[in-house]
Amino acid sequence: MTQSKAMILGSSGPVLTADEIVLYRQERPWGFILFARNCVEPTQIADLVAAMRDSVGRPDAPVLIDQEGGRVQRIRPPMIERYPSATALGDLYRAHRDRGLRAAWLMSRLHAFDLRKFGINVDCLPVLDVPVEGASNVIGDRAYGFDPKTVSEMGQAAADGLKAGGMLPIMKHMPGHGRGMADSHHELPVVTASLAELEAHDFIPFVEMRHELMAMSAHIVFTAVDTEAPATTSSKVIDQVIRGHIGFDGLLVSDDSSMNALKGTIGERAARIVGGGCDIVLHCNGVMDEMKAVVNEAVPLAGASLRRAQAVEAGFTKPDGADEQAIRAEFHGLLATA
Repeated sequence: MTQSKAMILGSSGPVLTADEIVLYRQERPWGFILFARNCVEPTQIADLVAAMRDSVGRPDAPVLIDQEGGRVQRIRPPMIERYPSATALGDLYRAHRDRGLRAAWLMSRLHAFDLRKFGINVDCLPVLDVPVEGASNVIGDRAYGFDPKTVSEMGQAAADGLKAGGMLPIMKHMPGHGRGMADSHHELPVVTASLAELEAHDFIPFVEMRHELMAMSAHIVFTAVDTEAPATTSSKVIDQVIRGHIGFDGLLVSDDSSMNALKGTIGERAARIVGGGCDIVLHCNGVMDEMKAVVNEAVPLAGASLRRAQAVEAGFTKPDGADEQAIRAEFHGLLATA
């Protein structure tokens, strides 16, 4: 069998186009990602996920979604209930630590109930960024709190809830987006904090959760390590910080290569992502010409990247058998006490 290429691709709408099917069959992305434009009604979502997997001949190919709760929730009512933000869960943690941790676990367990019904098996959660005062609101209430301990503990609970439900988490945005003063969807944030400051604050949740199987990179320049390239394309940040100080040996997925924090054409961005040491190039918007540019630069998975991808594929487990309605009732009961 031809090895999958080191890329995760989106699609343009609620059903695959003929051109998308041809591209996926020929180029064999390792996985796929869904957005709100892809999610119209339950049967359609399940059919789309199945069609994606059929196009690459892999019935368990990773299919990702950003289903955090709060303002980042790609599938919304009436298909899936609206969940609270990470900050709201963090407020519960600050009032009563055990209840907060339980709520984070329960909400992720509910994400797993919700998403597995459609065949989705990876949630881009938890957000492990630790904001500082004055930072861009791109993270904002997506963060569990302003201190590394809260973020670490709540992030681990959220990841554990997904895994109990048979899904896998992706930590984001490694090695930390909380200090960014700009929205990386639109421009490149530059962080000038010292390495000592970063190690004592921003990096801690990722160190604590370094044994998870997947992480997503940050489109942020850390001048203490690399004065020019953002972490996503910086071999210095990836080697010295992510693989070195943090000790993460899991699959490193780039943040979206179509975000404007990255400069150059889509093909140039993809080439820099590969060259910098990310294992997987992520491209989200489903624009065909851009996807073709990515596939021209993405390489077949090999070496350490293949080993890490195979560890992810072997890391999916069966759900724990919990009762959905009981989990949902307990979760809402905890929120009612907040």
